[in-house]
Amino acid sequence: MPLVDWQYYPAYDRPPMKLEKIIELFESNYDLIRSDRHNLVSDSVLKILRTPLEQEGFVVEKGKGISERLRVPVLFGRNGRIEKAFEADAYHREMKIVVEVEAGRAVTNFQFLKDIFEACVMADVDYLVIGVRKNYKGKKDFEIVTAKFLDSLYANPRLKLPIKGILVVGY
Repeated sequence: MPLVDWQYYPAYDRPPMKLEKIIELFESNYDLIRSDRHNLVSDSVLKILRTPLEQEGFVVEKGKGISERLRVPVLFGRNGRIEKAFEADAYHREMKIVVEVEAGRAVTNFQFLKDIFEACVMADVDYLVIGVRKNYKGKKDFEIVTAKFLDSLYANPRLKLPIKGILVVGY
């Protein structure tokens, strides 16, 4: 039985191997981050995942100070200067993957929707990985994000996202 739950979108495709490695990172650290035993904030989960992500070539946010944040470009101005950027938890420019680790705000404040919007407008991003708790205050956040929202989004042809895929990992 898998330790984490995960769902890749679009559901008619398999996740690329580069995303499967991220699933392995969550699984190998599952005992430290599992939401049915630990009540960790997202920064604490990211701290546990930082070294494994960096070993895979990701740049990872170091903290909340201005110089510690990770900014991914959205808009460029004159001479290629970054005019607008959004912050991410981890980013791999060559693989075009942005990673967001959420905890209590994932569903409560619909943070996962903000993550999707931001990934869609970031430059050089093809894939979004969102880590969400399986359990949060009696709610099944992973199930809500996948079954209630993303299943509907990808089943309905009215909205096409400009990224190749979204991987949701429930920890």
